[in-house]
Amino acid sequence: MSAQTCRLAVLIDADNAQPSLIDALLAEVAKYGTAQVKRIYGDWTTPQLNGWKQSLLSASIQPIQQFRYTVGKNATDSAMIIDAMDLLYSNNFDGFCLVSSDSDFTRLASRIREAGLLVYGFGERKTPQPFRTACDKFIYTDVLAKASEDEAESKDATVDAKHLRQDTKLVNVIRNAIEAASDDAGWAALGPVGSFIGKQFNDFDSRTYGYSKLSSLVKAIGLFEYEERQAGTGKTLYVRNKTKKGK
Repeated sequence: MSAQTCRLAVLIDADNAQPSLIDALLAEVAKYGTAQVKRIYGDWTTPQLNGWKQSLLSASIQPIQQFRYTVGKNATDSAMIIDAMDLLYSNNFDGFCLVSSDSDFTRLASRIREAGLLVYGFGERKTPQPFRTACDKFIYTDVLAKASEDEAESKDATVDAKHLRQDTKLVNVIRNAIEAASDDAGWAALGPVGSFIGKQFNDFDSRTYGYSKLSSLVKAIGLFEYEERQAGTGKTLYVRNKTKKGK
C-alpha cells in the first residue's frame, strides 16, 4: 500500500508530547499516509496544556477533553484507547499513529496490529521498549526536533565517519541486511536493505546518526561498495560488503 492511499488516524497523548514538534510530526506522518483523523487527548482545563492551543488551530487537530477525576489516575489514556478501538471497528483506516512515550499503549498497539493494520509510534527515547516493539515502526521525537531535511543534508558531510565505523552494532546491522538481500555476487538494492533493517529494528533511523537518508549513511561509513544502476527512467543504488569483492 502506498503512502498516497494509506488512511491514518493520528492520536496524540497531550501529556506525553511537545507542541513544538507538531509540524515536524505531521510532516513525518505524511510520509506514511493521509491523516484522515487528528485528535489530541488531555485535560484542557489545566494550564500545563496551554502551549498546545495555537498548534491545534494551525494544524486542524481536534482536542478531546478528558477531566482528571482522580489524582494519580490517567484518564486521558483510557479515553484515547476507547476512541482508538471505536476507530478500529469502523474499518475506515489502514493504520494508526500513536503519539506518546507511555507504556500504557503497548496493548493497544498490539491489538491494532492483530487486526491487520499498521501502527506507527512516536515518542521520546525514554519510551519503554514494550511499546516501541509493539509498533510496526517507532520514530523518536528528538529526531524530528532536528533541522529540516535540507538543513540535515547540509550537515551530512560534517559527521565523523570514523566514529560511525567504530559503531559495531550499526555496521553489523547494515552488513547483515546487505547479506540477506544480496544476489550471488553480493550486491543488494538499497530499498530491500532498508526494509530488512526496518523489520528487525523498528526504531532504526538514519537521522539518529546525523544523516537524512540511509544512502548517505551507508556511503559515509566507508565500509561498503556502492554503485548506481539505471532502472527505467531513474537510478537505483546497489551496495555490497567489501568482503565480497573479487567473488
